[in-house]
Amino acid sequence: MGDTNSSVINKRRIPGRIILLVAVAIVLLIVVSLIIGYVSGASWFSAMFSQRMPELTVDGFYFDIGRSRMFANIDGSVAAVGTLGVQVFDAAGNETLREPFRLAQPVIVSSGERCIAFDVGGTSIRVFNRTQVLSSIETDSAIVSASINGNGWFCVVTQGGGGAKGAVAVHDNTGAVVFKVNLFTGFALSAHLSADNNNLAVLTLPDTGSRIMLYQGISEDKDPDHQFDFFDRLIIDMFFLPNGDILALSTDSLILAESSGDRSILYAFPDNRLGGYTKHNDFIALHLYDFGVGFQGRLVTLDFEGMLLGELVTNREIISLSAFDKTLVVLKNDGIVFYSEDLESFFSTADNHSAAGASRVLVVREHTVLAASDNSAVLIKAVAD
Repeated sequence: MGDTNSSVINKRRIPGRIILLVAVAIVLLIVVSLIIGYVSGASWFSAMFSQRMPELTVDGFYFDIGRSRMFANIDGSVAAVGTLGVQVFDAAGNETLREPFRLAQPVIVSSGERCIAFDVGGTSIRVFNRTQVLSSIETDSAIVSASINGNGWFCVVTQGGGGAKGAVAVHDNTGAVVFKVNLFTGFALSAHLSADNNNLAVLTLPDTGSRIMLYQGISEDKDPDHQFDFFDRLIIDMFFLPNGDILALSTDSLILAESSGDRSILYAFPDNRLGGYTKHNDFIALHLYDFGVGFQGRLVTLDFEGMLLGELVTNREIISLSAFDKTLVVLKNDGIVFYSEDLESFFSTADNHSAAGASRVLVVREHTVLAASDNSAVLIKAVAD
């Protein structure tokens, strides 16, 4: 959901408006993410734990993959990408995969048992599981973004050529290209494939606002079946729902773009600034800052129909969010807090300094969180008595 290095991207001549949107998406996303990904989670926020709370154990992880590291949950293991390549560690801390390759701006995204790692502004892509590289690809033009679904099919958005403002290639789980779209009316930002591999959603940046194009069926060269124009909104991310509808997140609202072509605003927050978000399974968490000085704001959780599940006023710095099943984990400047989906806290590391200096968190399994900084990473386990 690492920091985007604009100087590196500019050297590769990606249009400036794409850089802006990609930076926003990556910093907000994948700080998950990537984050990304969308990983098993619990949540953190200001809460003290009682004597009935489980004890804490901490294990060190030692990644040797260069700078700008990002992490993802891959079926209960920890996958990481850096400027020197990819590593995967199992639950016991054993390295199960190492793939060296050079990346200037590494990004990793996971979905179930597979991950995709790529170089924003570069040309290198690796798709892998816990033990082996499944696809190794070099693109013809600079990579803007990539995504992967639970079946191992993946989408790659590139800068394109020949007058195009972007290109989207859909690959099956063997790495073969099965569908490709060249875009000439808006800069391509991201693309996602539905869980059944049939529908493709492409997010573009036209002259004004944002646009989502929905292709229902990817077996032939075709125009989009539905086009959703948001002239007054900046869409930063989108996700396919199991029924084929699209959940889109803008800088001021959560939007449903239906497979029928209809659209509706599920939740609006025009008086807040989006500080971060994460999702998993059937809920999404938003960190909303009040416009003003300091860290005053709210945490809210919503289901995918826009129903408010929980709301919590915050006044401390929130650094990172991660979600898994019905649990949200929040990293703030004085520790980690685990929440249920309705924002009831049930565990905190406020009195433990094991996560000190962490800049991002990733829920790997239930009650197990990776807290990482630029130089170290620890796996924190809330172990039941």
